[in-house]
Amino acid sequence: MATFLYKLGRLAFRRRHFVALIWVALLTLAGVGAASAPAAGNTSFSIPGTEAQKAFDLLEQRFPGASADGATARVVFKAPAGQKMTDAGNKATVNKTVKELAGGSEVASVADPYTGHAVSKDGTIAYASVKYKVSGMELEDSSRTALEDAADDARKAGLTVEIGGDALNAAPETGATEVIGIAIAAVVLVITFGSLLAAGLPLLTAIIGVGIGVSTVTALASALDLGTTTSTLASMIGLAVGIDYALFIVSRYRAELAEGRTREDAAGRAVGTAGSAVVFAGLTVVIALVGLSVVNIPMLTKMGIAAAGTVVIAVLIALTMIPALLGYAGRRVKPAGEKSKLLGGGRAAKKPARPNMGTRWASFVVRRPVAVLLLGVVGLGAAAVPAASLELGLPDDGSQPVSTTQRRAYDLLSEGFGPGFNGPLMVVVDAKDSARPKTAFTEVSDEIKGLKDVVTVTPPQPNKAGDTATITVVPNSKPSSTTTEDLVHAIRGAGGDIKAKTDAEILVTGSTAMNIDVSQKLNDALVPYLALVVGLAFLLLIVVFRSILVPLKAALGFLLSVLAALGAVVAVFQWGWLSGLMGVEQTGPVMSMMPIFMVGVVFGLAMDYEVFLVTRMREAYVHGEKATQAVVTGFRHGARVVTAAAVIMIAVFSGFIGSSEAMIKMIGFGLAIAVFFDAFVVRMAIVPAVLALLGRRAWWLPAWLDRALPNVDVEGEGLREKDADEDRELVPA
Repeated sequence: MATFLYKLGRLAFRRRHFVALIWVALLTLAGVGAASAPAAGNTSFSIPGTEAQKAFDLLEQRFPGASADGATARVVFKAPAGQKMTDAGNKATVNKTVKELAGGSEVASVADPYTGHAVSKDGTIAYASVKYKVSGMELEDSSRTALEDAADDARKAGLTVEIGGDALNAAPETGATEVIGIAIAAVVLVITFGSLLAAGLPLLTAIIGVGIGVSTVTALASALDLGTTTSTLASMIGLAVGIDYALFIVSRYRAELAEGRTREDAAGRAVGTAGSAVVFAGLTVVIALVGLSVVNIPMLTKMGIAAAGTVVIAVLIALTMIPALLGYAGRRVKPAGEKSKLLGGGRAAKKPARPNMGTRWASFVVRRPVAVLLLGVVGLGAAAVPAASLELGLPDDGSQPVSTTQRRAYDLLSEGFGPGFNGPLMVVVDAKDSARPKTAFTEVSDEIKGLKDVVTVTPPQPNKAGDTATITVVPNSKPSSTTTEDLVHAIRGAGGDIKAKTDAEILVTGSTAMNIDVSQKLNDALVPYLALVVGLAFLLLIVVFRSILVPLKAALGFLLSVLAALGAVVAVFQWGWLSGLMGVEQTGPVMSMMPIFMVGVVFGLAMDYEVFLVTRMREAYVHGEKATQAVVTGFRHGARVVTAAAVIMIAVFSGFIGSSEAMIKMIGFGLAIAVFFDAFVVRMAIVPAVLALLGRRAWWLPAWLDRALPNVDVEGEGLREKDADEDRELVPA
């Protein structure tokens, strides 16, 4: 591996014009594709294997043309103070709006508030339900514009009008904090390298990589049904790993220059050594992201594959474009220990009188391993405590910022009709095998009316064949509450008795039931997914480190950091701690995808630091140093760079906390705090403490397994043998 990458690095350095041309061409091609492709909408949300999805599929068969999965909108009207929606003027305005909405080419139906009992008891609030023929993903911009124009016309007449539902989902805004995150990354790079040019290379290559990745995702968004969040997450992860991977290679290049090597040879050796670590670190991230497909949720699978593709691009750019740009930079990239003229006058820095911070810290840890280990484990354990109260759900309009019309419509409906009105349940009664379908429909309706937390049960609405009916149930509690979840389970539980009596099957669906089923599906998939990802990465790290205990320690440390990060997410987004600082306007259940997505992404990123830091230790150990001294040596060479990489990644992820979308905000915070815990507590404290306690046993590998494993040579042993051969050739015979 090291020898192959060494040759690749030298080739890219020599053929830099060709390499740069290839990447610029790819960026241009992806950009043109993105510019000419149709805009991405909201990804269709199918969840194979769930009862809610089964019900949707049944509705498509038994109610043809009903567009069960079509987009919906609720246009909510509120009368001015002292007036009612039943007043003649207000009623005329609403009727005009309903007529205007019904004229849309993609509109399937519009329910009149006055004939559909959609006026609140106090008469101040009413709503019109709009059903579209196509899903939110397929809805034309002209239909959204017509919806907004109709609402504006009603506002001009003096009514308060807001729009809820999935027909008006806007692309998330990340705000200025994303730019601040990149700016912080730039400052950290300048401090790390002491050179503006050297600091600019990782930023430039990362931006090019993200540009190619996100443009490709955008170009394929319509064809592959990719939502707007897919490209956002791909850019978040691609930018973070892209900067880090380039940072490690540039840092190693400067270290090789400081040892007196030529620039071409230094570029080759940087790619051969640090590049080997980049390849395996990237593989762990890709395994974790692609592994999300085992959950069998199409949207999550697409998000994982898109992000994994961006990571692959980041690895390839680090291995080829970085050495090419180093060739262009020439002498302007200084050896380690020298600063640029702007930052240090171009003079070589004096050697420090005492060891650097990484060396001092590692020396302290190996002297006090038990105390450091206990402090780290107890600290992460305390942070993980809130995770025991984790409640999962999917965001609805109630989690939107109060500045959005969807959130204001949600609040108006809650005010006029109760909190459960925003998440009605649709009960589908399949009586095809029943001898008395009408009796079955009535029994189901009566059974549901007797359950707790039920406010309204509409009369059964049968299809033309009379073998299937739908019943709408309005809960007393809000959609994301555990009480509503209990009601869904209660309705499904009652289905067993009804089936025994009437041979009719009950299915519960709707957005609220779908969210509950998704949460359950994700919960059920978490342990198998964790076993798959950790197992595959464990095998990969055995090959990299040629050790059993080091990969085991890496996996256990990851579990600590991800549990602590989940605890922090619960404390902020569910309990409301520091919610004002984080811009969390509505606390509630943690997004269902968060635990499994965090496990996937954080595991991959955590292994980055494990590979970069511990390969330096193993490199020192296999070249003759004692086990404890190898820990110190690894920190002397790697701690500064790993610290910079972690700060950069935290800054990039934190930039997405400013997003207007609750899911992106939560993921940005979760990943940022997870990287903090993993890099600074696990990798910088727990890892050296454990390795110091294990000593030589840390690097133990059974002889039979040692013979069976391929030799990937991450430490660059082949390059050292090459040096030895060259030295022997120089010695006179």
